[in-house]
Amino acid sequence: MRDIARRGTRRGAGLVTGAATAAVEVPFTILAALVLALVAAWPAGRRAVLRPVLACARTLTELERARLKAWLGVRVPPAYEDAQALRYLSCRWALGVLGGVVMLSVAIGLAYGTVWIYGWMLLDDIRSPWSLAFSSLGGLFLLFLATQGIGGVTELERQLARRLLGPRHEDELERRIAELSASRAAVVDAVHDERRRIERDLHDGVQQRLVALGMLIGRARRSQDTDRVDRLLRQAHEESRQALDELREVAWRIYPTTLDEAGLRAALETVAERAPVPVRVAYDLTEEPDQAVATVAYFVVCEAVTNAVKHAEPSRIAVAVGRDEGMVCVSVEDDGCGGANASGSGLFGLARRVAALDGILGVISPPGGPTLVTAELPCA
Repeated sequence: MRDIARRGTRRGAGLVTGAATAAVEVPFTILAALVLALVAAWPAGRRAVLRPVLACARTLTELERARLKAWLGVRVPPAYEDAQALRYLSCRWALGVLGGVVMLSVAIGLAYGTVWIYGWMLLDDIRSPWSLAFSSLGGLFLLFLATQGIGGVTELERQLARRLLGPRHEDELERRIAELSASRAAVVDAVHDERRRIERDLHDGVQQRLVALGMLIGRARRSQDTDRVDRLLRQAHEESRQALDELREVAWRIYPTTLDEAGLRAALETVAERAPVPVRVAYDLTEEPDQAVATVAYFVVCEAVTNAVKHAEPSRIAVAVGRDEGMVCVSVEDDGCGGANASGSGLFGLARRVAALDGILGVISPPGGPTLVTAELPCA
């Protein structure tokens, strides 16, 4: 219920700001149409006039892109032509006016729907109770219709932006094919990198422990001194314990069983418990995401926390997981020294994991900190 109210409030604010931008787009569209009509038969003049008109159209369209992303959750790619921007503005102002009418209806419906709270102070007629009742019912009905209109206008805004500012269907298919090819190659590279990392961890850790364990047992077998044999066996027992701990650590880094058994939240809490610095986890998902999304979200948090502890020397780390407009949003922020390299092996591997799900990984790490790692993962 809280998410619905928050989403409705954001969309309402988006329609209000859309009505404000429409107040600028209407005179711009009329003025641009008149100016272009006057120089339609003059090629040189048309070219001279068209350049500033298209520049203004792109500026206004960029404002619309920011508004759509911030309030309505509509992401429009910036790769559109100036002519597309002009066509979009010539149609968009009508939706801005419609959105303003809808939000005005919301305000009127809310005022009349709550008139029973304050109306008794304003009306002294004997029929006032009935007037208050009918006014409240009518206002609530208008409020219901207007709130439904918010969703309708939002969808129209989304469709218009994607239709007039989005790429052609053929271009979109070519882009999608290129992305799939790149993500497939990235997945293969990520698998190879993961195998090399596992081999390195086993070689440098567990294998060395097992070699030392074999040498200690061999020396114990050859020794005739009882005290020395006892000492060597105690060392061998300690080596076996450390080898088992390191083997569990390698297995946990490959894939945590907690993720399958108890879900993403429990797996992230395990990461927080194992970290040597305080890690606060804010988990705001009402239901468990898909297995692939949960796995990538887990590794984003795990790798970001590991990198922060290893390189940034933070005193605290904050992890947040939530949902926004069909996306699972993950953020990891630390107060360390900053300067993280987004093209480094760890973060680059995360970027490939996220890209395999058509997600977006962002890294903000100025020198001196703080460092913020974010991931947006599509989730049905």
